[in-house]
Order: sequence, then structure tokens, then C-alpha cells
Amino acid sequence: MSGRRRISSGSDFEAEAGYSRAVVDGNDIFVSGTTGYDYEAMVLPDDLVEQTHACFRNISAALAQADASLDDVVRVRYIVARAEYAEVVFPIFGRYFAAARPAATLIVAGLLQPEMKIEIEVTARRRG
Repeated sequence: MSGRRRISSGSDFEAEAGYSRAVVDGNDIFVSGTTGYDYEAMVLPDDLVEQTHACFRNISAALAQADASLDDVVRVRYIVARAEYAEVVFPIFGRYFAAARPAATLIVAGLLQPEMKIEIEVTARRRG
């Protein structure tokens, strides 16, 4: 598969900020930094664990639109708002990436809104 295609979550913020939820370029899929916002309920869960699972749901949905899955992820960047969050989220990361085992980086940094606890960005490559 070749060519470039953009995937949108439908958020008005994507147009305002000039980005796409994901970009598919050939077999490569670049998923933007994704927070734990629950688009169905239109809320951001308060809990770190819930936000982390919501990040993976949102990323999985974007990858599915590109005919890929978490098992196709080759690179991941995690951004957490506090260093002590790492020990809570590491086992969650391990469950979602048990098969893919991507190259990974964890960054501790402030996020756009104070209630955001985690943001995850991935790069995937479809095989075959």
C-alpha cells in the first residue's frame, strides 16, 4: 500500500492545531500523542489507570482505521505528568505490548491540561 492518508478523530482541535490523529504513509502509521480522553462519553477520566487504558483504546481505534493493531507498533513514546506514575503504568504497557515489544521512551513532563496524567505516541509498521 502506498500514498499518504490522514486519519481524524473528528475533533475540531485537529483542524485548529493543524494536525491529524494519525498519518498513514505506505506501510508506516504515525499516531499523534494521544491522551486518555473518552470520546464516547466526552470526558477525561480522573484516574491514571483509566486514562492509560483510554489512551490505548484511542490509539487502537486509529490503528484499526489504518488496517493495523498494537501488535504492529515499533516505537512508542510515553509522557507522564509525574515520575511516580511510571510504576503504576508499566504493567499496563506490558500487557498491551506483550507481542510487539516496541522500542520505547518514557518522558516526565507537564501536559496541556493539568488533569491530563498521560499521553502516548506510537509509530507502527504494517507487515507483509
